[in-house]
Amino acid sequence: MADFFTDLKQHFAEGNALKRLIIVNVVVFVVVGLIEVFGQLFKIEWLTITPYLNLSSNPMEVLMRPWTLLSYMFLHRDFLHIIFNMMWMYWFGMLFLQQFTQKQLVALYFFGGFSGALLYIVCYNFIPFFIGQQGVLIGASASILAIVCAIAIQIPDYTVRLLFIGEVKLKYIAGVTILIDLLSVTSGNAGGHVAHLGGALMGYIFIVALKSGTDITKGFNQFMDKIISLSKPQPRMKVKYRKAESDMEYRGRRNEESKNLDSILEKLKKSGYSSLTAEEKKFLFDASKK
Repeated sequence: MADFFTDLKQHFAEGNALKRLIIVNVVVFVVVGLIEVFGQLFKIEWLTITPYLNLSSNPMEVLMRPWTLLSYMFLHRDFLHIIFNMMWMYWFGMLFLQQFTQKQLVALYFFGGFSGALLYIVCYNFIPFFIGQQGVLIGASASILAIVCAIAIQIPDYTVRLLFIGEVKLKYIAGVTILIDLLSVTSGNAGGHVAHLGGALMGYIFIVALKSGTDITKGFNQFMDKIISLSKPQPRMKVKYRKAESDMEYRGRRNEESKNLDSILEKLKKSGYSSLTAEEKKFLFDASKK
């Protein structure tokens, strides 16, 4: 087990931003799952931690647990849920990194998650169909849809091969995905589909803003760079202490320097500057600054 975590740590340290996001999602899924299984086996109710990490549709609960705006986008319901989400993120994330930077990928992941959360909360509190319903939101889908939508707009005619279907352009994959979410906003997983649309909208905003010359992830990345730099240990300033000279030592050193200088000046007068050695030239230069 120790070797497993050592390997995982190494993969995280050496991996790119996409790989790190996938590792974080998987680790959270495993850790939360193990904790809750242990709690169920021994009937320890407070070890059921998912309710403290998922995002509620109730604004008051969100205000009481603001961290859920972040934690929900790393939670997953079951094995199939995380497998499909991570596959989507890997495929489209790799395409994204061919067009954009790793920092933009991470920022858009968070922006997509926040955008999906915001649309989810707004709909559940202002759209008549949802009013009165209580919902909870988990999963990285909104974040992933932001990445999918962004890359589909950036390179719409890029073709990928799908199992049983064949070659399909990215614009059609994104378009069908969004259409399915639109048709499913009144289904059993209505909140999830609403969040998907919020993430897709953020992907669209990212590309449109970028094409007009504005990178909406820039401020976020600058902030994260400052946080990371503050968390790193600062190198200690090295202070060199010079042993204090006695009056006799000082006079002896000054006399020696004066003799060397006279000797070099004499040589300079007789044979010219080119006759001086590199050491003598340096000594003469240092003496001229005093």
